Amino acid sequence: MPGLLQQFGSIDIYLFDQLLRGRIAPGMRIFDAGCGFGRNLVYFLNEGYEVFGVDQDPQAIASIHDALPPGNFRNEDIERMSFPDAFADVVLSSAVLHFARDDDHFQAMLRGTWRALKPGGMLFCRLASSIGIEKQITRVAGRRFLLPDGSERYLVDEALLCALTQELGGHLLDPLKTTVVQNQRSMTTWIVRKDI
Repeated sequence: MPGLLQQFGSIDIYLFDQLLRGRIAPGMRIFDAGCGFGRNLVYFLNEGYEVFGVDQDPQAIASIHDALPPGNFRNEDIERMSFPDAFADVVLSSAVLHFARDDDHFQAMLRGTWRALKPGGMLFCRLASSIGIEKQITRVAGRRFLLPDGSERYLVDEALLCALTQELGGHLLDPLKTTVVQNQRSMTTWIVRKDI
C-alpha cells in the first residue's frame, strides 16, 4: 500500500477537502493554471484523471512533461494560454494570482484562468489576501502590499472576491476561508461554481 505522500503528493489541504467532499470525481478533466512542479496533481495523475496545466517556468513544465502525454502541459502565461475555452471541469489556481503586477495583470490572469472552465465547473483558488492582517501590511501601490514575511504580493479582500464571483457569472460553493499565518501572511480559499 503506497504511503500518503506517494499517493497525494504535497496537495493543498483545502484541495484535499474538495476531494473528500466529492466535488472532484473520476472522469473530470483537471486544469492547473500555474501548475509549477505539479504538487497538487500527484493524486489526479495516480488515479488516471485527464490532467492539463500551464506555467511560465520552463523548468517546472520540463519536470512534469516526461510522465504525461505530449501537449498536456505547456510553458505559457495564464493570460495568453493556448488551451481552448470551457474545456476543464475543475480549474486549479493555487498560490498564483497574488503574483499579479497590478489590477490589469490580475484581471488578465483571472480571466485566462476562468475561460478554461466549463459552465457548471469548479474553480479552486488559493491566493494571498489582506483578510485578518489589515494592520500588518503596507501598501506599495494599488493592491500590491508588503507582507509581514517581507514578500510583496497583490492582495484581495472579501469585498473584491464577492464582487468578482458575481461579475464572472458564478456563485460561491463554500464561504471564503482564510488562514492567517502568524506574522507572515494570509491565504484565502475561494471556490466558485461557473454558472454561465
